[in-house]
Order: sequence, then structure tokens, then C-alpha cells
Amino acid sequence: MTDPRLDRLAFHLLFLSAPGSARKALARFGSVSGVLRAAPSDLAGLGLPAGIVRSIARGECFERAGREKERVRRKGYVLLTIEDPDYPSYLKEIPGPPGVLYCEGRTASLRQPSVAVVGSRRPTFYGRAVAENLARGLASRGCVVVSGLAVGIDAAAHRGALGEGETVAVLGCGIDVRYPRENRSLAREIAEKGAVVSEFPLGTKPERGNFPIRNRIISGLSLGVVVVEAAAKSGSLITAGFALDQNREVMAVPGNITSDASRGANRLIKEGARLVENWEDAAAGLPAPWAEKILAEKSGKAENSRVLLSDAEKNLLELIPADGVIEADELLEKTEHSVPGFLALLLELELKGVIIQHPGRLFQRRC
Repeated sequence: MTDPRLDRLAFHLLFLSAPGSARKALARFGSVSGVLRAAPSDLAGLGLPAGIVRSIARGECFERAGREKERVRRKGYVLLTIEDPDYPSYLKEIPGPPGVLYCEGRTASLRQPSVAVVGSRRPTFYGRAVAENLARGLASRGCVVVSGLAVGIDAAAHRGALGEGETVAVLGCGIDVRYPRENRSLAREIAEKGAVVSEFPLGTKPERGNFPIRNRIISGLSLGVVVVEAAAKSGSLITAGFALDQNREVMAVPGNITSDASRGANRLIKEGARLVENWEDAAAGLPAPWAEKILAEKSGKAENSRVLLSDAEKNLLELIPADGVIEADELLEKTEHSVPGFLALLLELELKGVIIQHPGRLFQRRC
């Protein structure tokens, strides 16, 4: 008796790096099971790679799939095949959806209305703040924020969403390979409150060619994609290209016209992408009925726990930029506070979550 889920995993592992051969084989034999149980003589005429034909003929593909399935079980991950009812419905709609998704965390997060927020790995302070604020606003209204766990804009989007709701990270490596290293703790937090997913087998290294492939999943899981800061040649633009092919809404945040970090996003706007200044703009760009639903949704923590500030805190906050940073000593010179009083106010603002401290004692107001 055959196991359809094991068959799907075996097929996925066998043809992951040869999608053209997979399409050819399925067209010839009609099903995954038919391909995996075809006679070598029937496979020979398709021009498949010799290693694939040999693996099918010897049954090695099933042995490998069995080992992989056991490793997934031991690590506590979940395998979603495209036939599973829990497989994300939006992802099924795209050309060439992954036959198998590895998931750590809450699979329910993959079936919620989602918006992707992506951008530069080397953002400005402005871009980082905008990404975090956009993600926070969307997540607080029940929208899952999808991104790629890269340093920079991706990480800022994940962090913004985590404080208010759910987020999904799509990896360009195996989900057991923590990359990038500086986001390891962030990945753990995402898995606790959302999901970390990949189509790549366990142990797959973060090779350069994997990331453009995974970008189609970021856009495929989402109703729309927002690009926050992207250079003229950027992986985020690849994601936007996939979004167009998948009939998803493409949106972008305008940036400084003299900044290389904004050239890609500004170009998208010139070419017709929806201009986004806040979470409402992003929500309004989504298809019905999701746009209306998210815009009508009352905020969770964001409005139910409005931060109360003293007059002294408000006055200090007005001196801290949202689109840049200010050094502590420079900020102190703009006030009449004593050093202890000034530091106490800064600490209170940081604890209340209205400012961010960057390395080098640089401070920025949250948008």
C-alpha cells in the first residue's frame, strides 16, 4: 500500500533542483506515484538526469524520504504537502508552488491574510523604522506579516509584527540551519508566535541561488508585497517581480531620491506600484474583502494600551527624529535637564517603547 505523503516527499527531494524535469515527468505519467513507480525504460525517453532515473529504479528515493521524514519528526517540525488541508491556499495558486513545506511553529499562521514586507539588508534608520511601524500596524489588526529573516528591513518587519501579532519567516536554507547567525534568537521567537518555513530539505546550506527561489514563496503566501528601501539591483525587486506574476498587489515606500537604498522602491512607484506611507495604505491595496476587513479591525495592543507620557517625556520625545538618529550627547545639549534626569527620561521612553536605541548611543523615535 502506497503512502501519498511519503510519495510527495520523495518526489520533492528528487526533483527540487530540476523543476523542468518534474513537469516533464508529471505530464508523461500523470501523478507523483506514477513517476516514482515507472519502469526505467519508460523514464529513459524523457531525458531526465541519470541520477534521478537511478534513484527511482533502485527505490533509493523512498529510502531517502523515509530518513528525512524521521528527522523531521525527531526535531518536532511539521511537513505540509500540497495535498494537505493545512497547506496555505494562497500558495497553491502560484505557478510552481512547492510540493512540500517544512514548518516550525504554528501552521495556522500560514492560512491567515498576509502582507509581505521586504527590503534592503543595509537599510537607513528611516527605512528600518518605517518597516517596523508598518508591520506593527498590520499585525495589530490581524494581518500576518511575511518576510525573509534577512538582516535589515526583513528583521525590522518581523520584530514590529511580533509585538502585536503574528509573522512568518521564509528561509533560503533548511529550517534547522539558523541563518543569518545574528537573527537566531529572532527565528526562535517567530517560531513561538508564528511560523518559520522552507521548501529546502533539512541541513540545506544558505547558498546564494536559494534566495531568489524562496522569494516566490514570500510573495505567494501574501495578498500583497510592500518594498521598503531597495537598491537598483535587489532581491526585494525579485520578490516584487514574482508578486506581479502571481497577481499580487505590489506596493512600495517612497524614499530619499539621493539615496541608493531607495532607488529600487522609487522605481517601482514610477512603474505603477502603489505608494505606501502607512499601514492603512498597505491594507487599502489588498483585494476585497480583506482590505475592508483589516481597515475596519480595531487595533490590539497598539490602541488598547496607548502610552501615557509625562510632559517632560513628551518634550524630550519631540527632539528625537523618526527618520534619523540623534546621539545622546547632542540630545542632552538641546535640553535643560541634569545628566541623571536626562538619562532617567531616556530610559523611561525606551521602556515605554516609543524610542529605539541603536549601537553607539544613537536614539530614534518610533514612527
